[in-house]
Amino acid sequence: QVQLVESGGRLVQAGGSLGLSCAASGRAFSRYCMGWFRQAPGLEREFVAAISWQGARTLYADSVKGRFTISRDNAKNTVYLQINSLKPEDTAVYYCAAASGLGPQRESYGYWGQGTQVTVSS
Repeated sequence: QVQLVESGGRLVQAGGSLGLSCAASGRAFSRYCMGWFRQAPGLEREFVAAISWQGARTLYADSVKGRFTISRDNAKNTVYLQINSLKPEDTAVYYCAAASGLGPQRESYGYWGQGTQVTVSS
């Protein structure tokens, strides 16, 4: 079992930056690949970014490349998502998730946090 708790979501203006965190507890955090997903109202949950066990590999959705950065600190059992140049279309609930392998498929992630709301005003 892995428990995940996201934090850092808030209201920000377009063009601003924001850092999200996801703290993990339970089974060895470093054994899991970690991902961030987001879900806007009325839309399906979509992949944003993922990072491998030790952080050597990362994946990004095309829509966020160059603006989002995923990182992790295994000593702190925490994964991060830095978001720059925020756009109104980034407004969503952001979720972190844990999986045994690296990839964008939502079905591959067996553990999920409760989400944190990011709202971008224009």
